[in-house]
Parts: sequence; structure tokens; C-alpha cells
Amino acid sequence: MKATIIMGSISDKEIAKKSAQALHRFGIEYETRVLSAHRSIDELIPYVQSFEANGIDVVIAIAGKAAHLAGVIAGLTILPVIAVPVKTSVMGGMDSLLSIVQMPSGVPVATVAIDGGENAGILAAQIFSLKDSAIKKRLHEYKQELKQAVLAMQQELDSNENKL
Repeated sequence: MKATIIMGSISDKEIAKKSAQALHRFGIEYETRVLSAHRSIDELIPYVQSFEANGIDVVIAIAGKAAHLAGVIAGLTILPVIAVPVKTSVMGGMDSLLSIVQMPSGVPVATVAIDGGENAGILAAQIFSLKDSAIKKRLHEYKQELKQAVLAMQQELDSNENKL
């Protein structure tokens, strides 16, 4: 099982790193590409068409502004596509978010928060966990870590120094 992280621009690299770190945490192999739905469509199409041959199972697409990358990919494949809208200087990422979530019927794209690279990686892990018990176990452990962190916050709040 393998994921691909596709950035519309190298400026999306920091968000992609968060996706990659999450995938790595759960033991998921991945590859990365910079391909634009608008500026390198001739390279994007054959790459998407090669997914099956290359063992790709889940796609993470990261793009800003007129963020059509995820939608174009979803139109070319039956694989799950997870979109990460990117924060922009003009509309704070709302332009990216809205251009991603308004997909036509029959061409679904799962969308995480603006700049939500980590959640994209975690969502990919959840998809992989349907068939991989080791990933499922790591996800359960991760959820326990999150729970313990919240409980520690409550203990800190309950201490005399942090009373409200």
C-alpha cells in the first residue's frame, strides 16, 4: 500500500511535509510530486493513469487559489483523493477551500482543513487501516496519546497554580 502526495507548487512543501510525517508515523510508504492542474496537465494525466501500475492506493492533493488539482485527479481515477486547501494572501484560503469542496456529483473529493496537511495524512492512514491491522493498531495508539494529552491538560488546570 502506498500514497502519493501531489503539490500544485513547491510553495506547498511545508504542508506536504506534515502529510508525509503523518504517513511515516503510521508506517505508510509514499511518494511526492509537484504537478499543476493548470501548468503541467500533460504530465499530471499520465502520472494519474500510472497509479495502479505503481501501487498507489490513496492520493493527497495540495493546492491553493483556484485549487483544481484534487478535482482533476478525482476525475481521472477511482482512488480516494484527499484535498488540502492552501491558505492564500487574498482570501485566507477560502478561495482554495471553496474551489475544492464544490465537486460535481459522482466525483467526490475528501477535504481537510485549510493547510491541514497532518489531517490529510491521518485520514489516509484511516483509509489504509481498513485493510492493514498494523496501521489500525498505530491509529488506536495515536488516539490514546491524544487522549492522554488532554487529560494532562485537565490535571494542569486542576493544580493550584492554574486555577481560573
